[in-house]
Amino acid sequence: MGNPRAFLEIHRQEAGYRPLHDRIHDFGEVEQTLNTRERLAQASRCMDCGVPFCHWACPLGNKAPEWNDALYKREWEQAYRLLSSTNPFPEFTGRICPALCEKACVLNRYNHEPTTNRENEAAITEAAFREGYIEICHPQRNGKQVAIVGAGPAGLSVANDLNLMGYQVTVFEKNEAAGGLLRYGIPNFKLNKAIIDRRLRLLEQEGITFQYGMEVNGDTVSQLAQQYDAVVIATGTPTARDLNIKGRELKGVHFALELLSQQNRVLAGMEYTKDERITAKGKDVLVIGGGDTGSDCIGTAHRQGCKSVTQIEIMPRPVEGPEDPANPWPNYPRTLKTTSSHEEGCTRFWNINTLEFIGKDGHLSGVKVQEIDWKPNPEGGRPLMVEKGKPDIIKAELVLLAMGFLKPQHPQYPDNVFVCGDAANGASLVVRAMASGKQTALKVHDYLK
Repeated sequence: MGNPRAFLEIHRQEAGYRPLHDRIHDFGEVEQTLNTRERLAQASRCMDCGVPFCHWACPLGNKAPEWNDALYKREWEQAYRLLSSTNPFPEFTGRICPALCEKACVLNRYNHEPTTNRENEAAITEAAFREGYIEICHPQRNGKQVAIVGAGPAGLSVANDLNLMGYQVTVFEKNEAAGGLLRYGIPNFKLNKAIIDRRLRLLEQEGITFQYGMEVNGDTVSQLAQQYDAVVIATGTPTARDLNIKGRELKGVHFALELLSQQNRVLAGMEYTKDERITAKGKDVLVIGGGDTGSDCIGTAHRQGCKSVTQIEIMPRPVEGPEDPANPWPNYPRTLKTTSSHEEGCTRFWNINTLEFIGKDGHLSGVKVQEIDWKPNPEGGRPLMVEKGKPDIIKAELVLLAMGFLKPQHPQYPDNVFVCGDAANGASLVVRAMASGKQTALKVHDYLK
């Protein structure tokens, strides 16, 4: 510990967001950065506590106390070496991770001012790219070949680790570029796609082969299993939860990822016809679903020039403040989350059930909703939903369904086929997908030994 009293004398300082009136007019990253002096001061707050719960809470097992100490001492290269020893892509998690480590930080328990691990992580990685600390590895090949199906965070993670172990890795991706959810689900204002491209260039230089526009199904997997020594399925959770109610066929009702992926493709230069284009411009927008994907829809709708945005959630409103009495430490606190997109303008409602999509001449004009309550189930299990008050109508010309994704069901694969990430575990965090990729790489290596 370079400064053993820093956690007592220096308060947590976040970089914050660009001014609201500025950021809603473009898709540039909304998060700002601290200057070097302030960043080193934040790194000094890490206590090097006896039991580092941050290390335990991080799915990747990041050694935050070690690289925070190196950062404070201006040992930037050493900080990156420590960080990248557990995290293959810290430039991604440094931008979009919900920072499970910070919720577990002892300082969070002490005064709710945890160390700024996520921002420190991003700063370390950007310095590594800027100063040339990242070296191209040319591993000695062991003569065995592995196919990865899916180039999302899990697929890239397992591909990276297996490549460094000496396997010849080929990644098959159905889309026109790699990244999966990182590229097609997360808006540019949270993760600039140049950050992904920068990492992909490194992976290609290290020997990983990418094949795009390759749709892989059950028959293709069997063929790959015969052609390669091992195959890893990392296709994520492609099926979104739907809302099969009256009016679902109306024009103007879309899955959230239809909007988000199309907008990201437009920013990448792809063109759509007027009929193909999904846009919130001049429209009243309703987002159904209160999670991060719903928040991303809100920010995208503002940047497209929407008239208004409303977000509804079927579950109760989370508690405000840092503590969640119903879900105490060491569980993750389910408290009210207000994102940068929410700050840009959004009417939010909880305990709202969607009954019907209303329209005229095939076009959406509103949504019939019902306020509800949740009561304990006398037989146990999921609480019972009961109606409260009378149904209401929310005006909307565009509805975005952001209610999560269905866990994929897989057939019986040959012994040399492995499944990882969201494809194996259901929809979760990017950092958990990356951790699953690293674990699967070890399983493949153990199998092929």
